[in-house]
This record gives sequence, C-alpha cells and structure tokens, in this order.
Amino acid sequence: MTLDGKHALVTGGGTGIGLAIARALANAGAEVTITGRRAEVLDAVAGPRLHPQVMDVTDEASVTQGVAAAVAARGPVQVCIPNAGIAEGRALHKTDTDFWRRIMATNLDGAFWTIRECLHDMRRAEWGRVVAVSSIAGLRGLKGASAYTASKHGLIGLVRALSEDYLGMALTFNAVCPGYVDTEIVTRNVASIAARAGVTEDAARATMIATNRHNRLIAPDEVAQAVLWLCGPGSSSVNGQCIEIAGGQV
Repeated sequence: MTLDGKHALVTGGGTGIGLAIARALANAGAEVTITGRRAEVLDAVAGPRLHPQVMDVTDEASVTQGVAAAVAARGPVQVCIPNAGIAEGRALHKTDTDFWRRIMATNLDGAFWTIRECLHDMRRAEWGRVVAVSSIAGLRGLKGASAYTASKHGLIGLVRALSEDYLGMALTFNAVCPGYVDTEIVTRNVASIAARAGVTEDAARATMIATNRHNRLIAPDEVAQAVLWLCGPGSSSVNGQCIEIAGGQV
C-alpha cells in the first residue's frame, strides 16, 4: 500500500499513539504534519516526511491557523487523524466544570475543529480519510471516568454522523478504539489510579492490563497499522465503523 503524494495531518503526533501513526503514514509515502502544543517535542521526532506544526487543539483559532499553515506548506490535507486527547479519571461527584470542560475541549472540541478545517480540502478533492482515535471507553462505560467516557462516545457519534453525511463520495470516516496502550499515558495514570483506589502501583498497572482481553498492553504500532489500513484503497467500503483494538471483544 502506498500513500505517495498524500498529505496527512496527525494531532498529538509527537508522542505515543499519534507518533506511531505518523511514522506509519510517512513510511507509506505520505507527507505528514504532526501537531502538538510543545515545539521541542515535535522537533525532537521530526524528520523525512514528518513535519512539525505547533497547534493547540483546545483553541479554535490555533487549529484554524495550524491547519492553514500545514496546507500552505504541503498542500491540501487528504488524511486527517484526530488523535490528541487526555485520559484522566474522576468520579462524577468530584468533577467540577473546569475538569469537564478540559476533557471535552481536548478530546471532542479539538477533533471537531480539526476535522472541520481538513474537510474543506477533502470536499473539494472529493477524496479523504478521517480516522479518529477514540477508545474502548467510547463503546462502553469506563468506571471512574465519566467525563472521559462521554468525550469518547461523542467522538464516535461525530464520526458516524459524518459517514452518513458523505455517503456515496470517496470520503470515509472511521474510529479506532484501543484498550490500554503501552504509552506514557498509562505510566502517568498508574500513580493516580493507585492513589484513588488505595492500592499499590503494581496492582493498579495489573488492573489496566487485565482490562485488555488478551491480558497485555497494546503496542502503539498495533493501533497505527489499523489506522494505516483504514487510510488505504482496500478499505474504501469501511465507513462509519469503530475498530476495537483490545485483544478481544469489548
């Protein structure tokens, strides 16, 4: 499979799942714009076909300007990967509006703005691929993480609605829904889960691993390869779908 000549944009592309996706797309021949808030993180991983663009997905103007700058430098965006997100849990009765809005602004508003800005080019070209990075929490409730769960359900709803809007055109909208992936997010959450649950960090990590049906953490490249397939020619009839990457049925 080749994506030669295609311009892809990956939000949160400097680390973790986003970086794995960006590298997979670049290896397939795409010119990839990787976005994030920290220039130093993006610059550290930039290279052939990986182009850094500072962009804050929680800021509408930043998204509009960031996508415009990427288009000016590398041409119309044809592959859009809204990946940027934060995974934090908090009981609903302890959730204030600031926490709720921070989760929604990153996980849902940011995806909305990113897709909207990239969609202009896709509509004109009458070809495009959007693959949103959701979560198993987008398919079922995640205990102790109501805001996160709601944001990921909302992201899947957005993808499904768009797939209906553009039926019959060569634009597809899908989501991948990973379980716990071996990234810095899992490492950071071990301590917070241990504190909330009153258990050791080893026990907290074991709890996350056990949530994946095959009882191991998922490698970022496993998610990246699923995204790569959804962007290729062999998946043109896959639209409005949520691909579970969790080691078994969710």
